[in-house]
Amino acid sequence: MNVRYFPDTDTLLVNFSDRSISETRDLTEDILVELDKDGRLVSMTIEHAKQQVNVTEFTYKLAAT
Repeated sequence: MNVRYFPDTDTLLVNFSDRSISETRDLTEDILVELDKDGRLVSMTIEHAKQQVNVTEFTYKLAAT
């Protein structure tokens, strides 16, 4: 997984895999998801990210199994 923030466009891009994108769906006016040919999530783009999420802090924690 790769998360990138582009401050010049206030865009947050979250890549979940490197599979080829077959379809893009608008969840809202500012949130898009990209899916592979099997409908699996490949990436998510958030426009106007500062209005949607806290882009100044990112935390990742692997939950115990």
